[in-house]
Amino acid sequence: MALAIFDLDETLIHGDCATLWSEQMGRLGWVDPESFMRRNNELMDAYSHGKLRMEDYMDFSLEPLIGRTPEEVEHLVGPWVEDFIEPIIFSDATKTIAAHRKAGDRILVISASGTHLVKPIADRLGIDEVLGIELEVAHGVYSGRTVGTLTYREGKITRLLEWLDAEEENLEGASFYSDSRNDLPLLLKVDYPHVVNPDPVLLAEAEKSGWPIHLWK
Repeated sequence: MALAIFDLDETLIHGDCATLWSEQMGRLGWVDPESFMRRNNELMDAYSHGKLRMEDYMDFSLEPLIGRTPEEVEHLVGPWVEDFIEPIIFSDATKTIAAHRKAGDRILVISASGTHLVKPIADRLGIDEVLGIELEVAHGVYSGRTVGTLTYREGKITRLLEWLDAEEENLEGASFYSDSRNDLPLLLKVDYPHVVNPDPVLLAEAEKSGWPIHLWK
């Protein structure tokens, strides 16, 4: 049994779940939609160019959750996943997940988004195991802070190695699927890197290295 590891945003789904949730928070009246999305898009543009400090994005995006209980947020995320995420799941992604499952591989989603979004989305894909950015809960409510190493760039490797140790697993024969230059550190770490609808920097690396390039729909 080998690991089949998947990035989430723009890999399994045609979009960025954190940005889509930011739009939802505007619809819920938790933020001013115009100014919040303007700042969100500025930060996501930095991400797409490999220049984002993930700490800055999390400080910004978690502020509307401060003082809310995980149960309150979970209650609202569920219908949002059904309405806004399910329609943008790549059918090719579900086929690939099914093929790995048939082969007996262990499937893991590792994402630079918060686990309050990653877990319910992975659930809809039939994936139980996820690594994402963990949110701090203090006195029963979200504090707006994160816990532990952020699953971003090299942080994905750190968290994955911790998970492998805890699960008594290893990376022998592992595959990893991603769209983003930000995941190059982990793509270089696995035996079978796959790029999905890659950004220009990742496409160039894949072509140079002879990695499989998938155009998922």
